[in-house]
Amino acid sequence: MLSDLRAGLGGAWQVLPRRARHALLALLGLVVTVLVLDRLFPPPLERGEELAQWVTDHEGRPLRAFPMADGRWRLPAEVDEIDPVFLDALLAVEDKRFREHGGVDWIAMVRAVASSARAGHVVSGGSTITMQTARLLEPRPRTVGSKLIEMMRAHQIEARLSKDEILELYLTLAPYGGNLEGVRAASWSYFGHGPDRLSDDEIALLIALPQSPEQRRPDRREAGALAGRSEIAGKLERLGFLSSQRAEEARTADLPSSRHAFPNLAWHASAEARSRTETLGDVRSTIHRPLQAELEAMLATRAGLLDEHVQISAIVVDIPTRAVRAAVGSADRGRPGGWIDLTEQPRSPGSTLKPFIYGLAFDDGIAGPGTVISDLPKRFDAYQPENFDRSFRGDVTVAEALQHSLNVPAVLALAEIGPHRFAALLALSGAPPRMPQSADQDAGLALALGGAGMTVRDLALLYSALGDGGVARPLVWVEEDIERAAARPGQRLVGEASARSILEILARAPTPSGRMPGRLTEDAPDLAFKTGTSYGFRDAWAAGVSGDLAFVVWVGRADGAPRPGETGRKAALPLLFEIADRAEHHLPGQGEASRRILTSALPQVRAAQRQFDEAGPPEILFPPRDAELWAGTLDGHPARDFVMSGRGETALTWYIDGQPARIDAAGLPVWSPERSGFYTITAVDEVGRTSRVEVRVIGAPPA
Repeated sequence: MLSDLRAGLGGAWQVLPRRARHALLALLGLVVTVLVLDRLFPPPLERGEELAQWVTDHEGRPLRAFPMADGRWRLPAEVDEIDPVFLDALLAVEDKRFREHGGVDWIAMVRAVASSARAGHVVSGGSTITMQTARLLEPRPRTVGSKLIEMMRAHQIEARLSKDEILELYLTLAPYGGNLEGVRAASWSYFGHGPDRLSDDEIALLIALPQSPEQRRPDRREAGALAGRSEIAGKLERLGFLSSQRAEEARTADLPSSRHAFPNLAWHASAEARSRTETLGDVRSTIHRPLQAELEAMLATRAGLLDEHVQISAIVVDIPTRAVRAAVGSADRGRPGGWIDLTEQPRSPGSTLKPFIYGLAFDDGIAGPGTVISDLPKRFDAYQPENFDRSFRGDVTVAEALQHSLNVPAVLALAEIGPHRFAALLALSGAPPRMPQSADQDAGLALALGGAGMTVRDLALLYSALGDGGVARPLVWVEEDIERAAARPGQRLVGEASARSILEILARAPTPSGRMPGRLTEDAPDLAFKTGTSYGFRDAWAAGVSGDLAFVVWVGRADGAPRPGETGRKAALPLLFEIADRAEHHLPGQGEASRRILTSALPQVRAAQRQFDEAGPPEILFPPRDAELWAGTLDGHPARDFVMSGRGETALTWYIDGQPARIDAAGLPVWSPERSGFYTITAVDEVGRTSRVEVRVIGAPPA
């Protein structure tokens, strides 16, 4: 390199005096040395990436903070989220030429040396914000040598980071007493809120604390904190930031006497969201904070009315995105099992899988909602199921069997579709059944009645699929994952028509005592639900779909001990309805009954329950119940449209599998089936009375 330089200078190099040549070479060597050392020994900026984490809801509202492994609270600072008055005041006090200098303020440094020399002791260190940041990255004893290293490091930092990035790094690392580092952690801990809006006294205290963090801690050193705050308030008054009145108010305001606890909402859900991302900063979860807070309070209150060992877990999922909007892992962490996230603990699901068994039967053409099935004692090799009430009802429709959770019909349906196929499909959908600890590890037909473990999250995934036309997708816990998850193909669990039929059946199941069906109540969620009770009353379940939301509730003991008489209908279903109501309040437009059979096309007339008792539902004349309709060609000509007919107290509106029937030129409701298979024909009058029949179409192309 030196030879190249000499060659480039040519004769000019030779005419330079020897001393000049030596000085130039020394200067060049110094520059090269500095550059090499800068590359070999860069500032340890990565230490600023060692952070505590803050988990927020999907709109950025705080949920829970997680400390660093050593217990320190160091939260990342961003200038856009910090009170600009605080930033201006900080720079005015600590480094007024911060925006101009290159890391070292030589004017301030000379002034500090001169004033210290006159006083005979150190009056001011002259350190810039950048130099203080270098010291925070590499703590050293306060010596002249350390100061020189800080100056060098400051130039290195300035060459690598913008001014705002340096300020953010300083406000992330600055000590505020005890295990608090950074302005965000200090503001939350001392004031109970973030640093986005600060009062005069809070600004003065936050500037004073890093100068002597242990001696000015307001929770332990009140006198030191008062003195430090008063000193900074005086400086801000002299600098013109505060009037004399405001400065006096800042000096005399009450000090925080203790530290506030960091937010700890969504304890288990926040941990889950944090585990699903590798980000070093804040984690934006999919949780909706107001709904989460209300559900936590509600379930804690309900659990307080029960045995001290009882826990409750629940989840709310936005079906279109699969975003988890609320998740309560346990009702009370002070109760047994409260620290465990019970939404991911496998438990016997009872009868909650029956809708999916019947959905597959609908897909296969084995049955439909109106198909008659036998509810009589039956033995399947060594397995003989019986109903919960130990009685049998004879011949019933599939819809009735599902609505009343009859066991023998469900086992019959599972025997037809195959238990191994059903278990494999659940696993492919992302909700694998955990088989009991037996020699063959095979739940067999007992799977229909809860003979394998499922979690709250598993059922949330399955019921979300039911509300999404039968397509299963994984649940999403982090907001940034929503688009990525939507781009992946889902797994078909049941057919779209079957899913719709199952929802219609479940929406007409008997509601809890004292609860009017949503379809009879203005603006109430129309909830399609299923309950489940495991063997020995160990687990009480309720799961459902309302509009664009899916819900699952589990009630039981964390240790799996029985709770005699506590069924899903008694213990879990009332909670499910209350959660649906609260979700509708917090997430309007998502929890509304967008899939109701009564659509906005109908007159919005609602009648009291008495009207439904006094007048019967409409009568469907054609097609008759359980009819087989030919939709193929006749003598080479396509079949004509079917015309629905019926009679009732008012005009009727017709639906085929939940979709409005086409109206022909004569104003008649007509239907031209596009496939063979089972269909549900529904007639609805103007006050909401409903009748339906199940028919089978043959001769059309297969589904």
